Amino acid sequence: MTRLTVHTPDTAPEGSRAFIDTVINNNGFLPNLIGVLANAPVALETYLTVSGINARASLSLAEREVVQITAASVHGCDFCVAGHTAIALKKARLDKALVRALQARAGTGQPRVDALVAFTRAVILTRGNVAPGELADFVAAGFTEQQVLEVLLGVSLATLCNFANNLAGTGINPELQAYRPGALEQ
Repeated sequence: MTRLTVHTPDTAPEGSRAFIDTVINNNGFLPNLIGVLANAPVALETYLTVSGINARASLSLAEREVVQITAASVHGCDFCVAGHTAIALKKARLDKALVRALQARAGTGQPRVDALVAFTRAVILTRGNVAPGELADFVAAGFTEQQVLEVLLGVSLATLCNFANNLAGTGINPELQAYRPGALEQ
């Protein structure tokens, strides 16, 4: 049971309704995260705005999803792990074994992906105060200074979602159950 209201299009505050309609049109369903964020129209607007900005980053969709799954895993947000696993598999076309490794916080065997995961974790765990070697390793893997900051952008987006879900105790929608942590093993 969630600790915050998970709104529907009918129960959401007026300021959230247009955002909810857009999300349903884009996804075919209303993710519970959106229903939770609808409690504060400015939080929902922030999420959607920052998501749109993040989509314009120079990191590829696959790389952005690696950041999101990594952050969700570190933050303990199963809802976001499931949601971003679905995107990673369906839209970014990441390999299922790679996504399983991301969910399990294991090495992927792909040096560039593993560098992105390591840097994302370091950013979160050190609150951005990464060691010089961690930054150097990320850049040595072929990432730019622009992408250093784009990882921060992705982490900031993930933090809003992950913390909102953790605070609310958001349940995973039926449409996302097949992508929850551990479900890919089955």
